[in-house]
Amino acid sequence: MSKILIRGAKVLGGEPQDVLIDGETIAEVGTGLSAEGAEVVEAGGKVLLPGLVDLHTHLREPGREDSETVLTGTRAAASGGYTAVFAMANTFPVADTAGVVEQVWRLGREHGYCDVRPIGAVTVGLQGRKLAELGAMHESAAGVTVFSDDGKCVDDAVIMRRALEYVKAFGGVVAQHAQEPRLTEGAQMNEGVVSAELGLGGWPAVAEESIIARDVLLADHVGSRVHICHLSTAGSVEIVRWAKSRGIQVTAEVTPHHLLLTDELVRTYNPVYKVNPPLRTERDVHALREALADGTIDIVATDHAPHPHEDKDCEWAAAAMGMVGLETALSVVQETMVDTGLLDWAGVADRMSFKPAQIGQATGHGRPVSAGEPANLTLVDTAYRGPVDPAGFASRSRNTPYEGRELPGRVTHTWLRGKATLVDGKLT
Repeated sequence: MSKILIRGAKVLGGEPQDVLIDGETIAEVGTGLSAEGAEVVEAGGKVLLPGLVDLHTHLREPGREDSETVLTGTRAAASGGYTAVFAMANTFPVADTAGVVEQVWRLGREHGYCDVRPIGAVTVGLQGRKLAELGAMHESAAGVTVFSDDGKCVDDAVIMRRALEYVKAFGGVVAQHAQEPRLTEGAQMNEGVVSAELGLGGWPAVAEESIIARDVLLADHVGSRVHICHLSTAGSVEIVRWAKSRGIQVTAEVTPHHLLLTDELVRTYNPVYKVNPPLRTERDVHALREALADGTIDIVATDHAPHPHEDKDCEWAAAAMGMVGLETALSVVQETMVDTGLLDWAGVADRMSFKPAQIGQATGHGRPVSAGEPANLTLVDTAYRGPVDPAGFASRSRNTPYEGRELPGRVTHTWLRGKATLVDGKLT
């Protein structure tokens, strides 16, 4: 079995230590370690984190392989420091049966750049009218524990209640895309001063907040778990904070782009900034950062949404919504949370590895960097700063809002169960 000695790494941002990997497992953590025949990685004060876990990734396969595949998506994940991703159900066909989720799961096992955990649809065809085969997907080889119609809201309260009741039986969670559809018809961006000045249809904050309020009450009534996808408004933060104070089983995620970007960027009419939920105001961004820091928002999730060039290189109204995010997420979190003093690196590990693994029940991921644990790790050069160049992305798509923007941090190494998937910034 191969041995790897990571020398002088700041584990979770602490004092430099050595970490010895033996096969698939961390064998020892300490100072002055040595191992005969081990491959030595000189960390030089870089930060060592547990492998990142993304609870919200769009891999597009099956059906939209022109945007992304499981292979290219997991390569992008490894480049960004991820060792596990949860693949959303809005594929073609929709992942609403045991057969489709098993197909995605097997593709992940075959390609191996990170573990792929399929998310099952809540309703058949994402249509919101009839529950999908939740039990069958859970009992399948894929072992689905997270269910979501992401891209569409489960807006029928009765269907949502039934889904919460169903998943409670096996400890699953429903991840809600909170968007009241009748309040967002024709919406092109955040409803506010900028939308009024530009004459674009507005997506009001209340369209998100009203669904979250309803769903935390339903989760409380049923005694089940609900997870809020890509929370984006200050009002949503307050609802989740209230629900948690009541002991309601709610968790929430924020995307990197909602931590950094605002609706002022839409003034450029560049469709790269078109996303769902839309970029919000500076006030919302501030509230989201504070909520992530104090734990009201549990995790960072990328909502990695790849699109081919032609779906973004067009007029604003016709452009698809979404941004790629796996390869830039950690840099944006460093920029918005670490370099601002809101989180330390242990906090980043909590929000981007420990808690997402816990919410999604990703066995073997989100574990401490200590002896006996699986060697799922990522090494980050936090002193690096440079411009984002999408030409170098591993993702099949290039729809990043950060092209040319200087961001801090660069993942140099990623290990999946002791096997290097990224070495010196290059995929193996």
